[in-house]
Amino acid sequence: MGDVPANLSSPSGQQRPRETTPSAGRDRAARPRWPSARHYAALDLGTNNCRLLIARPQGKDGFAVVDAFSRIVRLGEGLAASGRLSDAAIERTISALKICADKLKRRNVTLARSVATEACRRASNGPEFIERVHAETGILLDIITAEEEARLAVLGCHALLEPGDGPALVFDIGGGSTELVLLDASEPVPRVRAWHSAPWGVVSLTEAHGGGGSPAARADAYARMRRVVAEAFAPFADRIDDGGTGHRLLGTSGTVTTLASVHLELTSYDRSAIDGLIVPSAAMRGVSERLSRMSLEERGQVPCIGRERADLVVAGCAILETILDLWPAERLGIADRGIREGILRRLMNGRVA
Repeated sequence: MGDVPANLSSPSGQQRPRETTPSAGRDRAARPRWPSARHYAALDLGTNNCRLLIARPQGKDGFAVVDAFSRIVRLGEGLAASGRLSDAAIERTISALKICADKLKRRNVTLARSVATEACRRASNGPEFIERVHAETGILLDIITAEEEARLAVLGCHALLEPGDGPALVFDIGGGSTELVLLDASEPVPRVRAWHSAPWGVVSLTEAHGGGGSPAARADAYARMRRVVAEAFAPFADRIDDGGTGHRLLGTSGTVTTLASVHLELTSYDRSAIDGLIVPSAAMRGVSERLSRMSLEERGQVPCIGRERADLVVAGCAILETILDLWPAERLGIADRGIREGILRRLMNGRVA
């Protein structure tokens, strides 16, 4: 891939970077003039979420998180029908980005990169939105390609792949698209063998094919979502060899972290319990099928889903099950890390893009 490998934690026992929030005294002592105390930032604006990570280098290749922010903004809401970012979605997003801008200033960030993905790639008013964000927040968003989005996600999470010699598939279920990356992970720095971006994420798939009030209607909608996702994955399926054994699978997205939380029956989200978790694929299928049969109200009462995610989680389940059909791994690795961590790796190793 040409990227410097990330020294991130893995289920095999590698040291996990400790996430800390410095005390006010230590934060005042951290001045940008000291290289070891420089603060770097990565902002990922997706179709559904706005996420910021601010960190400082720690150890040889690691980093310690000093601040973070995440908010569901649904920037891509209604995009499939109108082809534009709506006024309401833009206002929600700019409100979140103003919080990010304030954090960037208060933390004396030395170097930052802010990226936008599928919603801004597809929206006819995407460039206009980027200009308004810059004018109102000072944040300059870079609309990246689907390929770069996939590579950044891999760079940020590949260290969580299970040890082994078999082929590995990393996927990122977003709000407006899903990225699939086939890796040759036999070397310390995985090599990308093939990648694919499908135009279905939890927002776009829900708006186009979701719904269903009765149990029969919900089953029909779920089958329809599975079918259209499989069609979108078909070109990638034709290019990969899914024969043999030893398949490894790693997912990075709100979908997999949420479903893993449901699998563990957590009452509230706990990153320390989820990031690096290995779950039997059959168990994740079971969770997906169970959620797909629930009504919107029932899903909203499930801890770690709630009303905020209840309408979108079924689309994520459909995408995940289709990936499991495509790549018959016995276990699924869960990563609560991805694009932001990939950006930080590049920044800290002297690469802006």
